[in-house]
Amino acid sequence: MKIIVNGAAGFMGRELTRIIEENGHDVAALVDINGEDMLKNIKEFNGKADVIIDFSHHSCTQELISAAESMSLPLVLATTGQTPEELEFINNHTDKIPLFFSANMSLGVAMLTKLARECAKMFPCADIEIVEKHHNRKLDAPSGTALMLARAISEEIDNAKFIYGRAGQAKRMPGEIGIHALRLGDTVGEHEIIIDTGAETLSLKHTAHSRALFARGALEAALFIAGKTPGLYAMSELVASL
Repeated sequence: MKIIVNGAAGFMGRELTRIIEENGHDVAALVDINGEDMLKNIKEFNGKADVIIDFSHHSCTQELISAAESMSLPLVLATTGQTPEELEFINNHTDKIPLFFSANMSLGVAMLTKLARECAKMFPCADIEIVEKHHNRKLDAPSGTALMLARAISEEIDNAKFIYGRAGQAKRMPGEIGIHALRLGDTVGEHEIIIDTGAETLSLKHTAHSRALFARGALEAALFIAGKTPGLYAMSELVASL
């Protein structure tokens, strides 16, 4: 498979490039406005490719989707932090190309999401809190993954409401999903979901030990959507296929 890496000069782009080559695939082009000896814009590419994987910045989302459509290439969006307008653009542009989008490219996090949904379905009246930890350079808080987990849980709970941190003087109300963000040192990523029924407590936790796992997940996503019909795909479909 020939893969275009967008955002190739960043840490994740470099990891992805290494993993692509280690797994016997070809890098069709390296694209990064800050990269040396790289294409500055994906529109400069005029060769042959099978898929695009993006590890650049969420502000490039709209331009990148439009470019992928003009090239008729499947696209894996592996960036996070999209604005509501960018998310709406993603949802409105799934009729021309296969588009894979997830707030987290980890297969383990995909399984965590599935388990969290099942627990919320089984214990709809439980108190649920989500705690996420990341390195001190991460810009968005809470993380896209924490929000993804909260949304999955909220689909199983009546009148769900997100509470970001806790302060002041007010008791916990039914349906609340607490979301807490910690920023510490060089923490790669940790997400814990605490489910308390009053009689027992369940804790679901995922810890990322290396950022390389996100690159591996992105490659799996690229292999998954190659040859698929146009539409929006997510980790749940990938996990189901495995």
